[in-house]
Amino acid sequence: MSGSLKTIILADGLFPEHEIPLGYLRNGERIICCDGSADNLISAGYIPDAIVGDLDTVSERVKEEFADRLYPDNDQETNDLTKAVKWCIRNNYKDLVILGATGKREDHTIGNISLLIEYAGEAEVIMVTDTGTIRPFLKSCTFSSVPGQQISIFSVDPETEITSRGLVYPLAGKKLRNWWEATLNEVSGDRVELELSGGAVIVFLKFPDSLPL
Repeated sequence: MSGSLKTIILADGLFPEHEIPLGYLRNGERIICCDGSADNLISAGYIPDAIVGDLDTVSERVKEEFADRLYPDNDQETNDLTKAVKWCIRNNYKDLVILGATGKREDHTIGNISLLIEYAGEAEVIMVTDTGTIRPFLKSCTFSSVPGQQISIFSVDPETEITSRGLVYPLAGKKLRNWWEATLNEVSGDRVELELSGGAVIVFLKFPDSLPL
C-alpha cells in the first residue's frame, strides 16, 4: 500500500475483509461514504467524514447522528459512487481509493468498474477489492508489479493496439475484441509497460500471495 494519505470512497457493496483494502481504510486521510455504506462503516468502528448520495438507504439513526456531514444529491442520471467522486473533485480531493464497489450485484460491479475511465480524466483513482487492484489508464503507462502476479487487461476501444513488456504472454500490437482476450496473464518482472495506440484500458492486478502491493 502506498505510504501517502488518500481519500477513501466507500461504496455500498461488500465491506472489505482483506488486509490491503482494510489498510487503506485505516490509513486514509478522510472517508467519504456512498449513501448506505455509512451504516456499515460505522458498525465497523469508523467515522465518515462525509455521506454523499440520494440518502435513501441511510438509516435514520445515522442521519440524525451525522446530520452535519450529509450531502444529498438527487441527480437521477448518476449513481451514488459517481456522486461521491464528483463531490471529492469539487472539494479538490483528487487522490482517490474506491473500496466496497464490488460483490453484491454483478451489474453494479460492472458499472462501477467501467466508470473508472470516466473518473480518471479528473482524478488519480484506483479501485481496491478483496482480491486485487483495478486501475484505469488513459494512455501508455508503466506500473510496478511482483513477478508471478496475475494480471488481466481490458480495452475500452477494440481498435486500440496494445503492446506490452513485462508479461509472460506478451501483447504485440494486439487489438482486444472481447473482454476475455487479455485475462489471466502473468507478470514476469517488477514492472509492466503497456504501449497504447489510443483509447484506454482497465488493468486488474491480483494481490500477490505473500507480498503486499
